[in-house]
Amino acid sequence: MNVSYFVKRENLIVRIIGEIDHHSSEMIREKIEREYVRQNVKNIIFDFSDINFMDSSGIGVIMGRYKSVRERGGKLGVYSVNPQIDRVFQLSGLYKNKIINPYSSLEEAISNI
Repeated sequence: MNVSYFVKRENLIVRIIGEIDHHSSEMIREKIEREYVRQNVKNIIFDFSDINFMDSSGIGVIMGRYKSVRERGGKLGVYSVNPQIDRVFQLSGLYKNKIINPYSSLEEAISNI
């Protein structure tokens, strides 16, 4: 599991490589939250191009970040989601309830978030 970040405009871009499951979710949550506070940006955009598995713990990571960005008037976005994880987002209501917004690329996410 590897988590990296960079800032572009008011967005913290988070790239996670590997799996988001009950073994890794707490570490991922802590790293993202720490960086979000440190960078003092508004939005979080997730790069899911290298995520090959996510269980319900990943939904918890997303929901926790949603609460953080809402406090700052920000939004969550995600791009490069594989079909299996896209289905998890759809079934969980994260897209329908506008908790996280799907985009096809980083550029689209930054332009529309």
